[in-house]
Amino acid sequence: MSITGPGSITASMLMTQNSTNNQLNTLSEELSSGQAAQTYSGLGSQAGVALGLNAQLSAIAGYSNTATTVGTTLTIAQSVLTQLQSASSDVASSVAQQGAFTLNNDGQTSTQSTAAAQLDQILSLLNTQVGDNYIFSGGATTQPSVASTSDILNGTGTQAGLTQVIANRLQADEGADVPPLGRLVIPPASGSTVSVSEDAVSPFGFKLASVNSSLTGATVTGPSGTPPSISVDLASNPNAGDTISFGLTLPDGSSQTVSLEATTSSPPGTNQFTIGATAAATASNLQAALTSAVGTLAQTALPAASAMAAANNFFTSDPPQVVAGPPYDTATSLVNGTTANTVFWYTGENGNTPALQTATAQVGPSTTISFGMRANEQAISTLVANVAVLAATTYSASNTNAEASYQALNQKVSANLAGQSGTQSISDIEADIANAQTTVTSATSQNTQTQSTLSDLLQNIDGVNQDQVGEQILTLQNSLSASLSVTARLASISLLNYLAPTSG
Repeated sequence: MSITGPGSITASMLMTQNSTNNQLNTLSEELSSGQAAQTYSGLGSQAGVALGLNAQLSAIAGYSNTATTVGTTLTIAQSVLTQLQSASSDVASSVAQQGAFTLNNDGQTSTQSTAAAQLDQILSLLNTQVGDNYIFSGGATTQPSVASTSDILNGTGTQAGLTQVIANRLQADEGADVPPLGRLVIPPASGSTVSVSEDAVSPFGFKLASVNSSLTGATVTGPSGTPPSISVDLASNPNAGDTISFGLTLPDGSSQTVSLEATTSSPPGTNQFTIGATAAATASNLQAALTSAVGTLAQTALPAASAMAAANNFFTSDPPQVVAGPPYDTATSLVNGTTANTVFWYTGENGNTPALQTATAQVGPSTTISFGMRANEQAISTLVANVAVLAATTYSASNTNAEASYQALNQKVSANLAGQSGTQSISDIEADIANAQTTVTSATSQNTQTQSTLSDLLQNIDGVNQDQVGEQILTLQNSLSASLSVTARLASISLLNYLAPTSG
């Protein structure tokens, strides 16, 4: 028979206590971390699944961060576009509400001064950055989107700005005649024949578009030939009230009609010609009336159309188009401006990729959005061109035709800012950005749901029930406490405790 002493029992219990203590440590780590294991190897056969779930959670977190960053950019972009719309409305309102034609010391009206301030604001908005990125520079987000207001209007010394481009274009459109005839040639009548022709094949000045006549006995031909011309042969005198109309196309594509009426009055009224004693005399009077009417248009409607054409070529052409010269008053072509001789107002990326696609981002596992913008998109460049043309033009108080020319320019700007059917508007860009915002919002919601689902799955694998772990810890602590108490008691027992005491 073997007898196990207290020492052996205590050693056995100490081993059990160590095991219990290890379990407590493990459960304490689980309670602290919320995880059933600190390494994938501790998950056994579920390790691969947990690894995959964690990878997906990491990817979703990345998409969510991207969505947040892009969302900020889109919000700022919408704010900028709204302010551009507001600037456009302010200029249009200023043009519509213009008062008396009063020039300041710079040869501009208060409306033009307002336009200059608005232009500066518009260009500043187009250079908006989110972080270090210029959002209206297309793919070149580290480059400013547009040049400064001063450089654009006034140039940089060797580079012509808009003001110089407008001045050169006006010379080319008016021509060398004094007073100007808009590059039309109207020679003295030859017998009973009146003719008018373009001075050259070029994009400048008036273009003969049509002629309509009710002149009795007259033979009218054209426009035809190279360059085009119109001929009016008065075989006999017309009747009073008969008319002839010449349709002209202006440099910006707009139209004007010169209508002349035969009259017996002498002198004739505005846009009339006196019927003479002979057809030849009448033809001479018709030629004089036509010359006068064209000359008036050349100093009123033509400068406005010329300035608008120059602004369009400067802002909406890539590269900008400028008059081939000097000399400019006899020029016959436009040429590409270069960085050596012309300011390029848009300084961002300008490739063949559509503007919207110059910036893309993946905001979800299967969701990619496009949200790029360029300052030279049609809607924006049109806005800039029309505000800038007001800011760049000046008038002389001594010019009797200045007010009429200014009014003509205002009408063009007003019509252009109202928008043209079939062309891009700022609202179209806003709609693209709004669609991107909707996509980001939807992707963010889906990411949140997916993240929650993946977290639940991962929790089922490597997570712990903290209430249950707490109960286990309490149970083990109670058991360990009792075991330690027994062990301590056993460790203090010796043989003397079992021997009868001796009497003295």
